[in-house]
Amino acid sequence: MIDTLDQTVPEGEERLTLRVEDGIGVVTLCRPEKLNGWSWEASRQLGLVTDRIRFDERVRVVLLRAEGRAFCAGIDVTAPGGAITGRSAAERTENYAEGIRWVHERFAAFARLPQPVVAAVQGYCLGFGFELALMADIRVAAADALFALPETSIGVAVDAGGDLRIARDAGAGWAKYLALTGRRIDAATAERLGLVQRVTAPEDLAAAAYETAEAVAAAAPLAVRAVKRGIDAFADQGLAAALDRAAFAAALTLTSEDAREGYAAKAARRPPRFEGR
Repeated sequence: MIDTLDQTVPEGEERLTLRVEDGIGVVTLCRPEKLNGWSWEASRQLGLVTDRIRFDERVRVVLLRAEGRAFCAGIDVTAPGGAITGRSAAERTENYAEGIRWVHERFAAFARLPQPVVAAVQGYCLGFGFELALMADIRVAAADALFALPETSIGVAVDAGGDLRIARDAGAGWAKYLALTGRRIDAATAERLGLVQRVTAPEDLAAAAYETAEAVAAAAPLAVRAVKRGIDAFADQGLAAALDRAAFAAALTLTSEDAREGYAAKAARRPPRFEGR
């Protein structure tokens, strides 16, 4: 049975669903017709589902998955409320920074769940989708998965810390290569870099990810949570301060003329003409 998280999510407006079975909390991105594009509302609902999972004693592990042919193709530019306004350029930049910090808080709560998170990734895993997958503790990918951080190609900085997590897991050089070029990498390359822990045939993804989640769920819960906390404490040193800088860098670029040009060029399917303004 599908749990719609909370009465504050109107029926038919779910971006995420949650069901609990055999110790596994299955979180599903459920907008396949939009390639599970991310939005402010998706971030809000991620916060709701995180709060539900955190204190649910039935959940020993979380399985993050998606419906359709893509895990998440990035920001849904058609979603309502996408543009933040302000009475001045400075206020608009400040409002963007606060909005992005608000998203960071919800992503951080999800990444810091006491229960480990296993992500099952297929198809496009781009931008915010890649950043969401990187918040999982273990990533299983179908061979057809494609990963990228395309933000700089449309004039904005990486805003949810994906480049920082790649630097942590694969090294600064690869983080810069992916974030500065926007190049896509396949699942085999992501596995080689340590960004994915297991690659399967597309038809085997669900079973492989579920099998991995079951193995975690079968282990001793207190020991599992202690291991996750210990590794994260070591791996995430300095991440909070870096994310704070990322929020303001993203706000500055999102309110720039280059970002306006980047989005317009993408919509028109033409090369952007960036001027550094």
